[in-house]
Order: sequence, then C-alpha cells, then structure tokens
Amino acid sequence: MRSIFRAIGDFFKKADMILLSLCVTATIFGIVAISSATNYGGNSRYVTIQLFALILGIICYVLFSLIDVDIIAERRELLIILCTLFISMLFLWGDTQQGNRSWLNFSWLPFNIQPAEICKIPFILILAKTMSVKQNKISSPLTVLQLGAITLFFFALIIVASDDIGVSLQYIFIFIFMAFVGGVNIVWFLGGLGVVVAASPFLWRFLRSDLQERIMVLFDPTIDPHAQNVRYQMNCSLRALQNGGVSGQGLYNGTMVQSGTLPMRQNDFIFSAIGEELGMLGCLAVLLLLGAIIIRIIYVGIKSGNYMNRLICIGVAGMLTTQILINVGMCLGLLPVIGLTLPFFSYGGSSIVTMFIAMGIVSGVNMRPAPDINARYIRPRNS
Repeated sequence: MRSIFRAIGDFFKKADMILLSLCVTATIFGIVAISSATNYGGNSRYVTIQLFALILGIICYVLFSLIDVDIIAERRELLIILCTLFISMLFLWGDTQQGNRSWLNFSWLPFNIQPAEICKIPFILILAKTMSVKQNKISSPLTVLQLGAITLFFFALIIVASDDIGVSLQYIFIFIFMAFVGGVNIVWFLGGLGVVVAASPFLWRFLRSDLQERIMVLFDPTIDPHAQNVRYQMNCSLRALQNGGVSGQGLYNGTMVQSGTLPMRQNDFIFSAIGEELGMLGCLAVLLLLGAIIIRIIYVGIKSGNYMNRLICIGVAGMLTTQILINVGMCLGLLPVIGLTLPFFSYGGSSIVTMFIAMGIVSGVNMRPAPDINARYIRPRNS
C-alpha cells in the first residue's frame, strides 16, 4: 500500500501535467461538440460513452506514466504476435455497419473496439525499439528492409482484415516520421517514393471503385456535379463551414448539425460541425489545442537524452499530426473522404483511450529523463 501511495506521489511530482491538462481540455471540448452534434437524435449515449472513455483514458495516462515503457518494448516480437492476433479478430467478429470491418462489436460490451487504432501504440514501440537496437547501422539495407517489412505487414493486415485504408495509411506515415527523424538516409525515402510512383498505375486497379471516385472527384468537377453521391459528404462539410462564418451559429443552433443534414457529424466531420456552430474561431481553437499537444510531445522528446524515447515521442507526434491533417483536409474538401477521425474531438471510445495511453507513454518519458540530458540533436550520424 505504501508503494502505491509513493507511485501516486511520484506521478503528481514528475508526470507531465501540462500535457494531461491539454488532452483533458481538448476531450471536454470534444464532448461538448458531440453533445450538440447528437442533439438532433436526442441520444445521450454518445456523450455517456465519451465521458466513460475520458475517465478510463485518464486512468491509463496515470498507469502508463508510471510504467517504464522500455520493459514493454523489449518484448517486441511478442507485441507483433499479439497485435496480429488482435487485428485478425476482425475476420471473425468484425462489424461492417460503419462501411468497413474496423470494429469489434460484442453484445456484452457497451462500446465497440477498433483493434487497428489501439495497435498503433505497440507499433510505435516496436519500431522505436528495433531502431534503437540497430541505431549504429540504421541506414543499412537489412535494417531498412526489416523496418519496412514490419510496416508493410501491418498495413496489409489491416487492409485485408478491415478494408480501412484511413487507419492503415497512418502506419505508413508513422514509419516515415520515425525513420526520417531516426536518421535513415534520405536516399531510402527517394527510392521508396520512386517505387510508389512506378507502382501507382498497378495499385490503382486494386482500389475499390468508390475509393477511386473519392480521389478523382477532387480533380474532376464533372464527377457528381449535383453532389448527390460521391461528392455529397464533401459538399455538406463545406456548406456547414460556410454557414458558420467567423463566430458560428451557436451551440445547439447549427442549421445542418441540428437538422441532421451533416453526415457523420459526431466523428468524421466533427470539425465541420464545430465550424458551423462555433465558426472559424471555434475551428481555430481546436487547431491551437491540438497544435499545443503536438508541440508539447515534441518538446518532451527533444528534452529526453534517450534515442528510443525520442523516437517514441516523434512517433506519437507523427500519428497525431497526420490524423489531424487528413481529417481537416477531408472537411475542407482538399483530401478524399477516407473515414479518419479528429483526435480527442471525434466520438470514439477506442480512439480516446488510445490517445491517452500514447500521452501517458510520453509523460513516462518526461518522468524518467535519460542521463544524457544535454544531447541536442535527434538525428544520429548516418551509417
């Protein structure tokens, strides 16, 4: 019992309370927005689940702040096996009600579970530990191929198991962020880009026709000119943002939000819902909060003198950054709609808990600074 109180005392003394405050503020902001977005249907279930996820998320933040994440990362082979089994559960119990098979829907649970969302955290740990072990030969063909193979394995598994291209792409972007900051030679990135460009005509044929249309509609105005099909969600999002103007129409007063005209307004298009009801100022507040969280994560990573811990922070920051850019890009009609939520703000218990676990790991890095606190550079010398 005394050790528990000592651990709690250490948490309040050394944990990153600034990061926790920012995350809780963003989540509460999101819950208010979700409450307004779901008011049309009169369903308080969304708010209840989100509040429960927030409480569970704070508990996870405390626990993962106190755990030395290196102990977990050392078992990276076991993490790969467990994540593979977890994602593979979608083959048997995946729920297709939301357009793809991304969710596990068990009747005995009050909420759904998104395995690929949760597995982003162990994926970051796996890459960080592997790169840490191979630090002195980070740009060798064997190391790069090993890192690439792990990434492509998870990417392919998620595509096959759930058909969720939005989450699977995040694994690619996390790898790119971590590999670049970790010191992988730029030649490998140029080579990878060349391979993707060369293979794109071949890969294009494997995309579903609806995904092809979502991409082409960004460049071809003749596709669905009346916004009745593939352009419908994008058009609704832009109209909601235009309705909001600078200061918005007010919470619980948005024309499209409260009429139910804006689709997916509590998750994928929560940014547009906020834009209609709180205007450009509300959207700016959302971006400032999320930007502050990312900056804080990067600050903790730079301050750490440990190569692996820095990579973990960069992986978490990269995960947040890409998800924010893709979601906001979707809402603004700049990127295709691929079903990716806005961190901390969109409805989703799995997403909230995953984010707080990731933030708890960053807080743990802050609690246990490495001896080399004067190290200034993140990228090691290329080998």
